[in-house]
Amino acid sequence: MGETGIIGGTSSLVREPVVDAFAGLRAPRRAAQARAMGMYPFFKAMARHSGGTVVVDGEQYVLTGSNDYLGLTQDERVRQAARAAVDDFGMSCSGSRFLTGTLELHETLEAELADFLGKESALVFSAGFLSTASAVSTLGGQRNVLYFDRENHASLIDGSRLKANRPRRFEHNDAADLERLLKEDEGLPGGRVVYTEGVFSMSGHIGAIPEVVEVAQRYGARVVCDDAHATGVLGPRGEGSHVHFDLTDDVDVVAGTFSKAFASVGGFLAGTADVIDYVKHTARLLIFSTALPAPNIAASLAALRIIRSEPEHREQMWSKVDFMRQNLLGLGFDLLGSNSPIIPVLVGDESTAFQFWRGLWDEKVFATPAVPPAVPDGRSLIRTSFNSAHAPEHLERTLEAFEKVGRALRVIS
Repeated sequence: MGETGIIGGTSSLVREPVVDAFAGLRAPRRAAQARAMGMYPFFKAMARHSGGTVVVDGEQYVLTGSNDYLGLTQDERVRQAARAAVDDFGMSCSGSRFLTGTLELHETLEAELADFLGKESALVFSAGFLSTASAVSTLGGQRNVLYFDRENHASLIDGSRLKANRPRRFEHNDAADLERLLKEDEGLPGGRVVYTEGVFSMSGHIGAIPEVVEVAQRYGARVVCDDAHATGVLGPRGEGSHVHFDLTDDVDVVAGTFSKAFASVGGFLAGTADVIDYVKHTARLLIFSTALPAPNIAASLAALRIIRSEPEHREQMWSKVDFMRQNLLGLGFDLLGSNSPIIPVLVGDESTAFQFWRGLWDEKVFATPAVPPAVPDGRSLIRTSFNSAHAPEHLERTLEAFEKVGRALRVIS
């Protein structure tokens, strides 16, 4: 059966064959190559975790890449709080915070967290990714201009993709470059919101919060700080970067997570009561997600109380971090100027990073490589972090492994 065309004449209807949308979905070629060479470092399944070590395939490894900064995942008080919450509330809230999923435990954690952070109010999310993404998707606004540090976490970047406005990127930790952008945008409609981090997850740099805040305030911009790697780590009692720099009232909103120093899972935002109430009623990632389960709330609350009252966990962590930093520098490694518990070891190209990982693995040290696009070309690294749970023998074994592999691969001489 024919059909008259637009220009005239008769033509047959031609239907393009339907393409299988999943036909070409395969793991990246680099992953397949790494697997074939025995150098695939990801998704290692741990059979047991005990502080500074883990068991994989029946072998014990020193774990040097965990975010359990204060070693509280194995603290019996945290574990017992989670067990008791299971008995009282079960394993799931079975509803969103907005509807039937809010427990008194949520509100207790939020109140104590806000007090700890020096903010009027706090709001708990079921994942740290959701809280930081919501800090952009709800607070960024449709007409506002957003400014991101170039090393900002993927959750902030994905949060901006939920809005129509693409963020402006300033050079890492460079307040002068931020000022250049703010000055260029003078006269544009809308507000200004600057997003930065207390501790950057790849470089380990502590954020230039005082300089960023000073510039932002001169241009009438608000400041949101992702403190995922700073809460529990920086500050007199682990309150985070805003308290560490005595800028409690100058950082407008603090975003964070319970999956690192707090030994649990979940995330939060903290700020003024009005701002947090606005987020409660507009954050789609909160409203359409099941609430954080009671065991995780209880574990986070127990960890918070330990962090507030027992500074020795943080002191032990810093002692071990400083020891490792000094010794790795002494061996000749480039640590990219890290000044936090995250210590990146620069090794060069991607191939060297995978070989370095494999060498450490053979020495029973479990570290993780960071390769492009997570880092620039030629700047691949081994990302390490150390915590209060590491025993002296764990640190010595790690140093011996880094020296042996570093010399073999000519990363150090």
